[in-house]
Order: sequence, then structure tokens, then C-alpha cells
Amino acid sequence: MSLSPEQRRAYRAIAHHLKPVVIIGDKGLNEGLQQELDRALNDHELIKVKIASPDRDERRETIEAVCREAGAELVQMIGKNAVILRRAEKPNPKLSNLQRFKD
Repeated sequence: MSLSPEQRRAYRAIAHHLKPVVIIGDKGLNEGLQQELDRALNDHELIKVKIASPDRDERRETIEAVCREAGAELVQMIGKNAVILRRAEKPNPKLSNLQRFKD
């Protein structure tokens, strides 16, 4: 699932005001964190994730691993924050950031 530049622009605009819902520490991805990430993606579809590593390359590797494990698409990464997307089969209109902020 590759995103077009127009889709990325729209998703970045939606994510601009979001707060990170998952914070990944120095220990990386563990089972509990993976479950929380999965729950957040099922509920919200588009989320912001914060990676608390000081190393840029390590942050990039971590977010790529997160996206691969969760089956999500990286929309944008700026500094320690990343915006990721995974569409839900049955989105909840009250929780889904895509449904709530749709034009």
C-alpha cells in the first residue's frame, strides 16, 4: 500500500494536531507495546508515535520495524515523532481520526 503525495499531504494535515499515543523507549518494541500499538491503530487508524532514542538511524530502524510488525504505512517522520497509518476494516466514526477530520 503506497501513498500518493496528495494522500500524504492530507494525512499530515490531519495528524498535525494529534498528540503521540504511543511512546517507544530505549528498550524498543516488546509484546505489550505491540499490543497497545495494534489497539491504537485499530481504534484511530492514523496515529502519532514518539521514539525516545537519541540516535537518528536507530529511530529510523525502530519505526520501520514498527510499521513492518503492525502492517502500517509510514506517512511522515520528523525528529522523534512519526505518523503512521493502517486502515481499519470497520472504522469507528467516533474514534477514527480519518473519519472525524474528513473534509
